[in-house]
Amino acid sequence: MRAVIVRRPGGPEVLEVADLPDPRPGPGQVRIRVGAAAVNRIDLSTRSGALARAGLLPRADRVGLGWDVAGVIDEVGPGVRRRAPGEDVIGLRDVLSAGGAQADWVVLDEDATAPAPRSVALSDAATLPLIGLTADRALALAGLRPGRTLLVTGAAGGVGGLLLQLAALRGIRTVAVADPSDEKEVRHRGADEFVARTDRLGAAVRATVPGGVDAVVDAAVAGVTAHEALRAGGVFVAPVAPFAPPPLRDTRVVVPEVWADGGRLTELAALVDAGLLTLRVADVLPLARVAEAHRRLTAGGVRGRLVLVP
Repeated sequence: MRAVIVRRPGGPEVLEVADLPDPRPGPGQVRIRVGAAAVNRIDLSTRSGALARAGLLPRADRVGLGWDVAGVIDEVGPGVRRRAPGEDVIGLRDVLSAGGAQADWVVLDEDATAPAPRSVALSDAATLPLIGLTADRALALAGLRPGRTLLVTGAAGGVGGLLLQLAALRGIRTVAVADPSDEKEVRHRGADEFVARTDRLGAAVRATVPGGVDAVVDAAVAGVTAHEALRAGGVFVAPVAPFAPPPLRDTRVVVPEVWADGGRLTELAALVDAGLLTLRVADVLPLARVAEAHRRLTAGGVRGRLVLVP
C-alpha cells in the first residue's frame, strides 16, 4: 500500500509516499480502506521532529502521518463485535508509533472508530475526529453551566468553530476572537459576541464582558494575553501544553488530553447528521500532494480543513 511517512525530521521536502506492506488487523481491530484523511497541525510537529524532541514519539526508522480517517471497513480481527466489513466509519489514530491514517489502509482498535455521519461526504467526515474530540474535551474541562461566558480564541479555526457550536447547544454564552474578516462566519457558527484579534485582548474582552469571562479555551495559543480576559477563579483551557500561562489570580489552567473515544465520536457524528455541527473543508488533495498541504497549513490563513484522498 501507499502511505505518507517521514524517515528523518525536516521540512515538507522530507515527506514521502512510500510503498509499504498491507496492514492486517489483530484481535479487537479493524482494517479501514481509507477514503479520506485530514491534515492536522500535529502532522507538522511530527514531520519537523518537534514531537520526538519533546519525548512524545519514540525513535523509529520511519513514522507514519495522519490521525483522522474516514473510510470503509474491509477486514476485522478476532473478537470484533460492533463493526463489520462494508461499514462506513470514522476513527482516530492516537498511538503515534502505529501506522498513520494518510495511507491506502489503516488499522485501528474497534473502540477508536464510530459510524460515519451519513449526511456528509467522507472527505468532510474525515475532519471530525481529532478537532471534534478536542473541542468536546476542552468544553467539558471548562466546566461551565448554561448562561456562563466562554472566550474562544482562534474561533475561525477547526477546533474553535466546533467549540462555538457545542457551547451554543449547552446554552453557554460565547465570545469569539478571530480576524475581523471572519466575524460573519463565527457569528454564523453561534458566537454571541465578537472581538477582533489584538495584542490587548484582555482589555478588549473586558470591555464586552465586565469583570472577565468565566472560562477561556485558547485554541489560537494566545497565552497570557487571553488569560487577562479571564475573571479571578476562572478556568483556562490550554490545548498546547508548552504555551499554557501560569494560574494567576486563583485561576485554574488545564490541558485537555484527547484520546480515541469511539463512543463520544459516535455522539458527535450524530450531531453532524442532525445539522447541529457543521464541518468545513478548505480543499481536497490527492495523497501525492501532501507536501503542498503542509506548506499551506504552515503558511496559515487556511479557512477549513485540508484533506488527503488516496
